[in-house]
Amino acid sequence: MVIRCLAIDDEMLALDLLEDNIKKIPFLELVQRCRSAMEAMEILRNEPVDLIFLDIQMPDISGLQLLRSLHHKPLVIFTTAYSKYATEGFDLDAMDYLLKPYSFERFLKAVNKVYEYMDLHDRAATQTNARDIVSSPNFLFVKADYKLYKINLKDILYVEGLKDYVKIYTGEKPIVTQISMKALEEKLPVHDFIRVHRSFIVAFNKIDFIQKHMLTIGNKEIPISEHYRDEIFKIINNEKPLE
Repeated sequence: MVIRCLAIDDEMLALDLLEDNIKKIPFLELVQRCRSAMEAMEILRNEPVDLIFLDIQMPDISGLQLLRSLHHKPLVIFTTAYSKYATEGFDLDAMDYLLKPYSFERFLKAVNKVYEYMDLHDRAATQTNARDIVSSPNFLFVKADYKLYKINLKDILYVEGLKDYVKIYTGEKPIVTQISMKALEEKLPVHDFIRVHRSFIVAFNKIDFIQKHMLTIGNKEIPISEHYRDEIFKIINNEKPLE
């Protein structure tokens, strides 16, 4: 398992230390380093991020304000020189709270906690999803509202991830079901559906047009992240067979 990280701090020395520590941990991957909350928001809109290292006191928008503003919140480890924010940080479900200056040993303890949490969550989700998704080459059955809904694969336009839930869009009312994006993606035919963003899977033949960072299905604009863009254009250029 690789944990994709974003480092957010307005101090260059703090960012340098974070980057150095992240590079020492085999299961961490640094997506980007940001010196402001506004810069971080742009990255989070376009990149899959599992964990953010977040300073609290920053100009314009604080780390606490940034976290409250996010609709889909990654896991967070706060990094700050001020212990007075600890209670508020944990109220926002922070995984840990690193008080500057912190040692590499303390940093390692925090990220190991995140790794163990994600590993347990993934294993529990896989076990639950195996029971809750029934699939065939042409349709899925998913649980929602205490019922099993049959969804024809040809009717799916796109799927949106909502943390522990997904919202499946067809031509009718969207169906919200408690499964992970990863588990659902494994049930969808790989030649008909493609992941374009941490939060979106789309039906390839339903795409109307594609721009550099965006695609459109009907009236819906869906972001394309850097992480998935190359694969999309490989398919368009017929480097991967479509069925």
